Amino acid sequence: MGDVTTMDLTETPGAQDTARATGTTGMPTRRRSELAAFLRSRRARVTPADVGMPPGPRRRTPGLRREEVAQLSGVGVTWYTWLEQGRPINASAQVLDAVARTLRLDRAEREHLYHLAEVPHVARREATAKAVGPEIQGIIDALDPHPAVVYNSRYDILATNPAYEDVFVGPAIEAIGVSNVLWTLFVVPEPHCPLVFRDSELPVMVATLRGAYGRHVGEPAWEDFIRELSTASPEFARLWASGDVVPPGPRVKTFRHEAVGELRMTSVSLSINGMPECRIVAYTPDDEETRARTERLRSLRARERSAAAGVA
Repeated sequence: MGDVTTMDLTETPGAQDTARATGTTGMPTRRRSELAAFLRSRRARVTPADVGMPPGPRRRTPGLRREEVAQLSGVGVTWYTWLEQGRPINASAQVLDAVARTLRLDRAEREHLYHLAEVPHVARREATAKAVGPEIQGIIDALDPHPAVVYNSRYDILATNPAYEDVFVGPAIEAIGVSNVLWTLFVVPEPHCPLVFRDSELPVMVATLRGAYGRHVGEPAWEDFIRELSTASPEFARLWASGDVVPPGPRVKTFRHEAVGELRMTSVSLSINGMPECRIVAYTPDDEETRARTERLRSLRARERSAAAGVA
């Protein structure tokens, strides 16, 4: 099993914790009782064999004993006992991580432990998603006739539905050949840029990108993307240097299309379970004129496809 070193992280209970046990400070009583019950239930499911320990004689519990969890986690027995009893003691992220490893908590359980202990949870860094499964594709297809797209946090386009292709993808954008909406908007010649109010919309998108970048600083794919787009677009380089940060959110955006004119669309971002930092962005017409123009545009695209198929 190896040597176990007890952590000296001020988690050992003392007079201050004893005094607080009868006071009103610390986490609420309900949260403490939930934390105690959660720890007991997780401890009961981990057997000595799971952690390389002999079962020993006269074991009355199917899982680990409290002193075994404390030893394996490198914390004091008294401190862990008090934690599991729901007493109002402090817990650091480092110690909670050690307990989580001993109790073999998965990602959701670890996050739940942090919430119950009222310790800020920092999610493990995930690789940036590059594709979606058939379930997500089916969802955005079902949103038709509303345009919908799936972005990751770098604005890579992971999936689209037919309405999105009809409304937003034209010859000039297709010619760029990069499946990233930020790259497209900054590199496409301005007369062909679908955004009407570039001066107000592009800074928001770059600031949203920077908000995500903080979780990926130093990652080659991200650093390469920022460097290459900065080289391709002085305008992006200038906005990136501003350092502004904003979260994504619902907005009304005005787009232009050479066939039907301006389209005013409300965009809404929806998070996707199991795909961290990815979102579905759905667009709905903001007024009846836009709705009519969108329908006319889609009919026009359908006729173009039919004509192309007939020629082929």
